[in-house]
Amino acid sequence: MIITTTPTVEGKKITEYKGVIFGEVIAGVDFIKDFAAGLTNFFGGRSNSYEGELIEARQSALREMEERARRLGCNAVVGVDIDYEVLGQNGSMLMVTASGTAVVVE
Repeated sequence: MIITTTPTVEGKKITEYKGVIFGEVIAGVDFIKDFAAGLTNFFGGRSNSYEGELIEARQSALREMEERARRLGCNAVVGVDIDYEVLGQNGSMLMVTASGTAVVVE
């Protein structure tokens, strides 16, 4: 599966457009990660606990989008965009959405 942010795939011809598809993930940040991130915020530096959560959420959203494209009989997703939102009363949930156009390339 080819996944790209560009509108085309170099050296390939798009023969079918199957529509816009999405992959969504909403991940909760548990108390321990939140506490560790608070310490990092206080003392400075990078928050590995939040970074790990963000990386996993993004990978999951891309995998879900890829699976949806595969079910449509596609072998590529072009024009991919990834969006991030913080949700929840205390901002303790992270939503990652990956979207793109499912296509068949030759």
